[in-house]
Amino acid sequence: MVDPMRDLEPYLQAAAKEGLRITHVTETHIHADFVSGVRELAARTGATIYLSDMGDAAWKYEYPEVDRAILVRDGDSWMVGNIKVEVVATSGHTLEHIAFLITDTAGADAPMGVFTGDFLFVGDVGRPDLLEEAAGFTGTKESGARMQFHTVERFKALPDYLQVWPAHGAGSACGKALGAIPSSTLGYEKLFNPAFQFKDEHKFVNWLLSGQPEPPRYFARMKHVNKVGPALLSELAIPVAVDRAEIDAALAAGALVIDLRSQDEFIAGHVPGSLSVPMTTTMYSTYAGWFVDYSRPTYLVLPEGADLGKILSTLRAIGIDDMPGYLPAAALGANLATLPTASLSELAAALANHDTQILDVRGKTEYDEVHLPDALHIPLGFLPKHLVAIPQDRPIIVHCASGYRSHVGASLLRRLGFSNVATLLDPDGRWKELAQSEVMA
Repeated sequence: MVDPMRDLEPYLQAAAKEGLRITHVTETHIHADFVSGVRELAARTGATIYLSDMGDAAWKYEYPEVDRAILVRDGDSWMVGNIKVEVVATSGHTLEHIAFLITDTAGADAPMGVFTGDFLFVGDVGRPDLLEEAAGFTGTKESGARMQFHTVERFKALPDYLQVWPAHGAGSACGKALGAIPSSTLGYEKLFNPAFQFKDEHKFVNWLLSGQPEPPRYFARMKHVNKVGPALLSELAIPVAVDRAEIDAALAAGALVIDLRSQDEFIAGHVPGSLSVPMTTTMYSTYAGWFVDYSRPTYLVLPEGADLGKILSTLRAIGIDDMPGYLPAAALGANLATLPTASLSELAAALANHDTQILDVRGKTEYDEVHLPDALHIPLGFLPKHLVAIPQDRPIIVHCASGYRSHVGASLLRRLGFSNVATLLDPDGRWKELAQSEVMA
């Protein structure tokens, strides 16, 4: 297993179906975007752990199983039956990053492919700024970008026929333009991946560091968890159903309550002080991760018919482990709050009258492409850090591209005490027509 996630069931089921045992587990680096399953898999199967020994002292693994793990460096290898796994140092995305060349020695003496982790994606390479942007290691992103340039140069010398098996596809925040195809060949990437088109290191660094998306706040937590070792799932308590009184008490004590119901349901009525993160997108855990406080418990409000096990697996994938209880939708009770909404015509009137603050919670590259005049731009995940910039003396309309992020943002501001806040209802993104007409005017 290479770069396993924390939920092991797909791997165990696949192995059982083929009549195989999982005997070796490794990963390309200390991940930032999900909780690693290496420790969990070794505990469940007894697999031997192989971990990178590259990088400096600040990024060495620390969990107990490391004492029994095999630490590997550039050029090291091991066998899994007839399969040879050879380590290639690929510093750049992180200092300790490694890739794995795979050779089927039963029929060949040269590798057929490479597990590239977060170094090389389809159409992109891994961003080198996460240690600085998410984990607070200042001054590391430029040096990481330069390392990434030299790693790309090293791969230019490898055979074109090598298959490329990356750790992520489209939607990952570990790069800025990942392709949706799950695999590629090195020859194809040499032809069409922008990272392979540079000969000048300085130009490569400028290209790589520009336009990177805002890293979710939980990335710093994931780096720490995967370095010191995540808790084993068998050690975690299963949340139990609680009543409304316990939810109110939890909120009063500083806990976070995440309402996973749909936008319409939350707008119509919700527990005051709860945060809306609808399960209508597969990436809902990413948005939850922006705002969870890992030092405090998190409670859930579940939609009717929700699969609790699947939800737990999704949230635990980003380390939300302290979840004591959940409130079923049917037990919401009385004394519910509503979330105000604004229509497109109300947005147009606000723009004309200049009496309302428009709050744009999209990413920077989206904002730079097109935005409403006089809009205050704060990407969704950075709202808690910039509350003082948001006026409280006039109404606020929150908008994004189609309504999901603005809904989450409006619910967050309401939770934090902003009373005169509405989310824009505009699923087709017609606000852009207003933006264009204002620019033309």
